[in-house]
Amino acid sequence: MSFPRYPKYQPSGVEWLGDVPGHWEVKRLKYVTTHNDDVLDETTPPETEIVYVDISGVDGVNGITAKEPMIFSAAPSRARRRVRHGDVIVSTVRTYLRAIAKIREPEENLIVSTGFAVVRPCALDPDFLGYLLSARFFIEQVIARSTGVSYPAINASELVAIPATVPPLTEQTRIAVFLDRETAKIDGLVAEQQRLMELLKEKRQAVISHAVTRGLNPKAPIKSSGIEWLGDVPAHWEIKRLKRACHVFPSNVDKKSHDGETPVLLCNYTDVYYNDTIIAGMDFMAATASSDQIAKFTLRAGDTIITKDSETADDIAISAYVPADLPGVVCGYHLSMVRPLSETAGAFVKRLFDSSYAKSCFAVLANGLTRVGLGQYELDNVELPFPPLAEQTRIAEFLDAETARFDTLTAEAQRAIDLLQERRTALISAAVTGQIDVRGV
Repeated sequence: MSFPRYPKYQPSGVEWLGDVPGHWEVKRLKYVTTHNDDVLDETTPPETEIVYVDISGVDGVNGITAKEPMIFSAAPSRARRRVRHGDVIVSTVRTYLRAIAKIREPEENLIVSTGFAVVRPCALDPDFLGYLLSARFFIEQVIARSTGVSYPAINASELVAIPATVPPLTEQTRIAVFLDRETAKIDGLVAEQQRLMELLKEKRQAVISHAVTRGLNPKAPIKSSGIEWLGDVPAHWEIKRLKRACHVFPSNVDKKSHDGETPVLLCNYTDVYYNDTIIAGMDFMAATASSDQIAKFTLRAGDTIITKDSETADDIAISAYVPADLPGVVCGYHLSMVRPLSETAGAFVKRLFDSSYAKSCFAVLANGLTRVGLGQYELDNVELPFPPLAEQTRIAEFLDAETARFDTLTAEAQRAIDLLQERRTALISAAVTGQIDVRGV
């Protein structure tokens, strides 16, 4: 849908704003808002209950996504800014995160981090202000005026010195109502694509799990696996401990350099966590290793690399497959390398680790307090179903084709989400800067 432009424009006097509608004003934000008006007093009784919002709990599209109830004595020192209905919070630290949210009907004891500027309208419609501060031009100015490399930040006084477009008040309200309606439509379409991605993920998981525990022939005779939560398996399959099908090598190669060691490339935790396969050309970490470590932990074609410890059981035994030899690339710490024996197909082992059955096994076997992990004993002795070698290969090839299809559909859904969110951002920016006239819409 296209929208008309205003009949008359004038120069804004601000290079990056360009022309604005002839009857609009351009003012620094501080002349139409106040900021950081209310703080939680240091004399607050220690047992006072608050609801705290940190920067990590705010998303530029969805607003506040996480709140943490706590008592004042246990709250971090940055839990000090009071907010009220109509305010907009804008992160002044790590500004690249674009953590901006409208405050609507908050809890009376809602407190946000001092890493936010709390902007309060005094000559602006609160809903228009919310869109204005989430517009692309404003966010880009906040980022451009931030200082610092790894932790860029902006002073609140500098933030409210940014020029902003100020239409007449009734027009602000019309723009906000228009954007409420249009962004709700876009958000609904995004939610549909997100649900589709979840369904594709569930279906992908189900196809993998069925293939590696039931095979591809629905008419094959079955037998009891002897394992309650695995159930029946094809009658000609074996239930083996992993050590009978593979060698398991928990890595002890860390990121630190040691004297007398050889430079290597390290396949690290994140390489495995975020990738289904480990291939040449990835951005491996530079490290060093001893000659024994290089001989033992250099990646080979057919290996499966898994995460052996993490903060939660959900993040252990995440797997990635090595489809081709990678000379000079070594399996790093926090990972275990699973290498198939002669009667085992490495690609099938990878898919076994992806199955719901294997994930359930490892969740039960994981142990630890601050971190959970899988030791050599647990990995060696987990019981898994194995068909004959030729059937393993057929199953792996089938799953390669099926998962590629699911991954293509998921990528298409993600592209649709990206386009919709870009459309949302562009629409907000166009409306609050007067590049489109929505008064008659």
